Amino acid sequence: MVPRTGIFPMMHTVVVREALLERHPWVAESLFKAFEQSKRWCLEQMRFSGSSRYTLPWLHADLEEVDELFGGDPWPYGLERNRAALEALLGFLVDQRFLPSAPDLEELFVPIVTANE
Repeated sequence: MVPRTGIFPMMHTVVVREALLERHPWVAESLFKAFEQSKRWCLEQMRFSGSSRYTLPWLHADLEEVDELFGGDPWPYGLERNRAALEALLGFLVDQRFLPSAPDLEELFVPIVTANE
């Protein structure tokens, strides 16, 4: 179930060194597209009903619940789709004095335009 905040924890963050992006600015968008394609393939494979790929007895019921709660994607990619979670994280980092102040999210992420944003 989605908590009252609407935030479902992120699993991973992909980080690319600025020096690499300066030399090869296409890397960030290419990585983003590759991860999107990989996730889409994974979600499609989970729904294949010819034979069970995963040993979850209620897999199809769980997938229906994921669709209902998250629109089929509990781990969205992209800044805008994760803004609430990232802003909450920055707030916690400031509250707990890991950061003196919250930086602008746009300063932390390479702008990538997707069909979802």
